[in-house]
This record gives sequence, C-alpha cells and structure tokens, in this order.
Amino acid sequence: MLILVTYDVSTVEAAGRRRLRRVAQACEDYGTRVQKSVFECQVGQKEWASLRDRLLREINAEEDSLRFYFLDEKAVQRTEHHGVDKPVDLTEPLIL
Repeated sequence: MLILVTYDVSTVEAAGRRRLRRVAQACEDYGTRVQKSVFECQVGQKEWASLRDRLLREINAEEDSLRFYFLDEKAVQRTEHHGVDKPVDLTEPLIL
C-alpha cells in the first residue's frame, strides 16, 4: 500500500528538534521524502504497523501533528509533480 505521511513537529524547543529528526528518520527508513515534511511510503501491512507505531511514539500529541493518507492506484495516477526534486518512482527498477 502507498501511504503519504505528513507531519508538523514543533521545533521551538530542543526536544522538538530531536523529535523532528527522529520522525524524519522513521519516515526515511520506510519511504521517500517528496517534500520537507512529506514522505511517500510503499509498505506492506507489517511495515505499516511498525511505522505507525514508531511515529506515534515519537510525536508529542500536545505540540505536533501527524497525518496519514492512504493512496489507491487511481490517486497515484492522478498525482502531479511540478518543480525541482522529482521523487523517485518506487515502482520502477532502480539503476545505479
């Protein structure tokens, strides 16, 4: 399944900046950054459960927000990207 993960972590205090790094790292472990606080994560059920649990443990619900969008194939096909840093298509083979 393809899940779009977005977050807004308060960085007013040092603890918030640490949470931001940990949230970003969790998302990087499971997906591709498509904007500063937006990741596309192609995951199976088990990975999704692990990612969700990890992110929910990292954020401070009193100061931060986290959103998950579950994208079906139609939504993926209707996605448009404009500008720099076009994200990597995870469904295509990677040639290094």
